[in-house]
Amino acid sequence: MITKTNSGLTNLPNIGKVLSERLIEVGIETVEELKTVGSENIFIRLLAVDDNSCINELFALEGAIQEIRWHKLDHDKKEELRMFYRMCKVQKQDRNEKLR
Repeated sequence: MITKTNSGLTNLPNIGKVLSERLIEVGIETVEELKTVGSENIFIRLLAVDDNSCINELFALEGAIQEIRWHKLDHDKKEELRMFYRMCKVQKQDRNEKLR
């Protein structure tokens, strides 16, 4: 049964109850929205509400979009996501420093 608390998201690989709830918190309520918005844009939203968002979440999102376990993402895709993650973290740190 699909409910507002999981919206089918938990049927995807890598998406458990906690990540599903976090996705709903940032406006991703369906599998279609997950796939349309994309892993990088969703990760930016997650990072905006939680500085502790980690690279494994980014991998999990991309794996869910591809409907595979994140461990099976190809090497090039993982490297692309690593570079994106580092860029996001640096920009977040720069913004935080400017606010001080």
